[in-house]
Amino acid sequence: MTDKPDLDPDATPDQLKGPGGMTLRQIHEQVQKSVERDREAQAAHHSPVPPQGRWQRWVRYVWGRSGRR
Repeated sequence: MTDKPDLDPDATPDQLKGPGGMTLRQIHEQVQKSVERDREAQAAHHSPVPPQGRWQRWVRYVWGRSGRR
């Protein structure tokens, strides 16, 4: 005997239960929402940065070097 239940090929995602007692359809919907949130966050994080002036670039260059000394 095995611990795994027999899988019915005709079973729908609304009937199969996954971890946490959620149906597979509910898990799928949650994953889709999570992926969409991650894509939005990634797009917001990598939004185009306006070009910096020569002074700002120099300040960042000098400021960045100070940590390596």
